[in-house]
Amino acid sequence: QVQLVESGGDLVQAGGSLRLSCAASGSIFKLNPMGWYRQAPGKQREMVATITSGGSPNYADSVKGRFTISRDNAKNTVYLQMNSLKPEDTAVYYCHVVLTTGWGKGFNDYWGQGTQVTVSS
Repeated sequence: QVQLVESGGDLVQAGGSLRLSCAASGSIFKLNPMGWYRQAPGKQREMVATITSGGSPNYADSVKGRFTISRDNAKNTVYLQMNSLKPEDTAVYYCHVVLTTGWGKGFNDYWGQGTQVTVSS
């Protein structure tokens, strides 16, 4: 059993900052890519940022230069530092990880429950 617990979503004014956290727990043998996705009302879920197990990040063009993804492998935790927030960043943010629960077992996708980020103008 694997659980993802997200935190950090809030209401913030435009130009403000938030830091999201997502901690994975349970029967984790190896974590591969971790990332954040978001879904705004009436829109499809989209990738915000991902980070490999080695720490290489990838960002959506819309957040480059404003958001920073990082991970702490010892804590099985991924973070998303969001600066210079804009109203268009308003969405539910979901944590996503790819992991395996044991040697020789396949890798599977897991999603967090989502955390609301609202940016007021």
